[in-house]
Amino acid sequence: MRIALVSAHASPLDVLGRDAGGPNVYVARLAEQLAARGHDVTVHTRRDDPGLPDRVVLPGGAVVEHVPAGPPDRLPADALAAHTAAFGAHLARAWARERPDVVHAHFWPSGTAAQVGVRPYGTPLVQTFHTLAAEEGRRAGGEHPATDPGRPERAAAERRLARTCRHVLATSTDEADALVTLGVPARRVSVVPCGVDAEHFHPAADTGRTPERRHRHRLLACGPPTPGTGYDQAVRALAEVPDAELLVAGGPPAGAVADDPGARRLTALARRAGVADRVRLLGAVAPDDMPALLRSADLVLCTALHEPFGFVPLEAMACAVPVLATDAGAHRDCVADGTTGRLLAPGDPGALADAVRALLAEERLRRQYGRNARERVLRHHTWARVADAVERVYRLALPEPSPAAGPPASGDRPGRLAHAGAAGSDGPV
Repeated sequence: MRIALVSAHASPLDVLGRDAGGPNVYVARLAEQLAARGHDVTVHTRRDDPGLPDRVVLPGGAVVEHVPAGPPDRLPADALAAHTAAFGAHLARAWARERPDVVHAHFWPSGTAAQVGVRPYGTPLVQTFHTLAAEEGRRAGGEHPATDPGRPERAAAERRLARTCRHVLATSTDEADALVTLGVPARRVSVVPCGVDAEHFHPAADTGRTPERRHRHRLLACGPPTPGTGYDQAVRALAEVPDAELLVAGGPPAGAVADDPGARRLTALARRAGVADRVRLLGAVAPDDMPALLRSADLVLCTALHEPFGFVPLEAMACAVPVLATDAGAHRDCVADGTTGRLLAPGDPGALADAVRALLAEERLRRQYGRNARERVLRHHTWARVADAVERVYRLALPEPSPAAGPPASGDRPGRLAHAGAAGSDGPV
């Protein structure tokens, strides 16, 4: 199958070099897995540096094509909307020479550009938003989309794109529900959660390079201390958990943590709560050191108000560390409540403190949760499993699915996950 991945702002090359976010990792791992299955994979991403070559072949055989659209500089994701017409026109020209069988766009500007590119040829378009405008506002601390300049236009573009593409691939059940609310027929929405590198994140990860433990128990939160992470709830809960420390990994480099506004707010809260001596903000941690840091924790806390990806709980689970997570977003599709950890109501530090105390008092239960977590990751959340499910969605999106593809597999995925339904006939591209 000839597959075009359109990722205007999230290049898979960033995973090999510059800082990478969730969409970068997703596109890189998906391209790698699809190429390993023998597919012809090209990733179209915007040129954001004048020194980049036109094409780069990744180690696994996928090709990255740098598309000239707008200034060759780094731009915020939402600023790419002004350049989608140029991006789409380039895709249309490229696909006139070599037409893909299916196009898979990532984030909404990529989907808008891909629609322009596929229009002359009727190529099926699969869309992954990774995060929707309304959900992103909630993750940022409850902000309503209408209060953010540019977000109403983005929400409208997402609605149009979701209703007209051939199939939408959601990364969480919550996102799938939101898409149906936007008017997308449920049969054209499939849930495929994110994956994790289970060889890199492993229970045998060396713990020799981690910060020295100053208290009996260690709680760990991963990600920059920005609004919406819920770290304030973790700090307040820590006040009710004696003899435990909270480490926060993420944000600016360690030497710049003191100047970071989010870090200053969290430090001030820790002082007011009387736990400043038990809270450490580590700043950015090198990817190679993350497995060891995760393994050094008794519990990993995922306290975000909304989570579109679920990378942190999956990384912790792959390392056989139990997770306490908010019952929101992708957490619901990753964490099995009462089996691999606990799902808790967002914004309730008392409930979080109770759950932390209960698990810290039961080492045997924590170990069992950890074993269950690793097993769940291997069964459902490796990148190979993700690619299996995405490949099935591609075949559903084709005009004439191959009989050999078989029915969509939903029974081998856990919990509330939606199954991959048949492509609709109400005008999608």
